[in-house]
Amino acid sequence: MARANFAAALSAVLLHEGGWANNPKDPGGATMKGVTLATYRRYRPGATKEQLRNITDAELQRIYRDGYWDVIRGDDLPAGVDYAVFDFAVNSGPSRAAKFLQRMVGVPQDGKIGPVTLSAVRAANPEAIIRNLCNQRQAWLQTLSTFATFGKGWTRRVSEVKAKALAMAAEPIRQPDDPGVDTPTERPKVNWPAIIELLPENGTLT
Repeated sequence: MARANFAAALSAVLLHEGGWANNPKDPGGATMKGVTLATYRRYRPGATKEQLRNITDAELQRIYRDGYWDVIRGDDLPAGVDYAVFDFAVNSGPSRAAKFLQRMVGVPQDGKIGPVTLSAVRAANPEAIIRNLCNQRQAWLQTLSTFATFGKGWTRRVSEVKAKALAMAAEPIRQPDDPGVDTPTERPKVNWPAIIELLPENGTLT
């Protein structure tokens, strides 16, 4: 599992989230580095927009880990899948991201990633999960009324997330407890067949 991926995944997410934004067409309202004022106030009650604009790195890491990464069980997901689900959760909510992941692996869609979901994910081909998840995320975004305004950026984001997630999934796994090792180990062999692409490349959600 990808227990060391949080820092890399957060860095990639922040590249897409950018800095300060307060677009009246954005239902999230005032946002700094992907954190809305409403979200920030859950960690810092009564915070102002100016305080949000000056959010610290420590606050950012706490909010993203507690509110997103840990909720989608990032430490327990395969490399690449963790980042794809994490970015989706940040952009559209952890519950929605979890339901899409559950749809990909054929388990009940309750929006909570637990032992059943994790078992199904581990038995599946991570590259297939990433492709299907990103394809269906894009299909869903295209149904939103705000797609005309934000669709170009969303489309670029999903495309870049898919490419990076696939690259992360293809990286060899290094020995645990030895971060300085130079020779990577092979990815463990899975006895189950690779997951069948459950959904069409450009299908729509039902």
